[in-house]
Amino acid sequence: MTFREDYLHPPAQGAVVINHRHSRPQVDESAYVAPTAVLCGDVIVGPHSRVLFGAVLTAEGGPVQIGAHCVVMEHAVLRGSQRHPVRLGDHVIVGPHAHLSGCVIDGDARIATGAMLYNGARLGSRAEVEFGAVVHVNTVVPPGMAVPMGWFAGGDPAELIPPHDWERIAAVMGRLDYPGTVFGVTEKPGESSVPQIAQRYARTLALHRYDQVVAPKLIGRPRSSSPG
Repeated sequence: MTFREDYLHPPAQGAVVINHRHSRPQVDESAYVAPTAVLCGDVIVGPHSRVLFGAVLTAEGGPVQIGAHCVVMEHAVLRGSQRHPVRLGDHVIVGPHAHLSGCVIDGDARIATGAMLYNGARLGSRAEVEFGAVVHVNTVVPPGMAVPMGWFAGGDPAELIPPHDWERIAAVMGRLDYPGTVFGVTEKPGESSVPQIAQRYARTLALHRYDQVVAPKLIGRPRSSSPG
């Protein structure tokens, strides 16, 4: 099947495209970004990849890079940070409502609906994270491993823990240092780190006051053949 060239539109037509920290998203001409998706800052969407309705790709000081033939489904959030960019290799599927923050996903991997991957995590090739599972900070999921539905993965290499075993989960979480990894905050015994985290994060997010919404720009020329 072929398409008339004048029927083809810029790959991010109608999407919210935002210049943040002097960086503008880049979308390959063969990609597709849905009209209600948001691309903010240093975001790259590679060849033949699809970003569906309501998805948010935001570079909060660090890039978000999507490889070729990837699918980011409805309402997924991908967030890059200064210390931890988001990088997806080729042939990665990110399910609806998944949350990926500061993590690296090697190729041929699948992240199911509602799964969460945090800063410093790495998912090996052909690995899978099932519905509602959590891959914690600084965790390495080896190639081919599957994190079961609702389970917790933590450590390098990842230890898989069922959701009811809260004591084991808490012990692994403590070693991995979520506040320090994500927010650069050191927790003190008996004190809440939330006020310090909130203040630091609010200062960082204040840079969005200088954002500029830009018109989606076609990179290259429309193709006259069917998309891959």
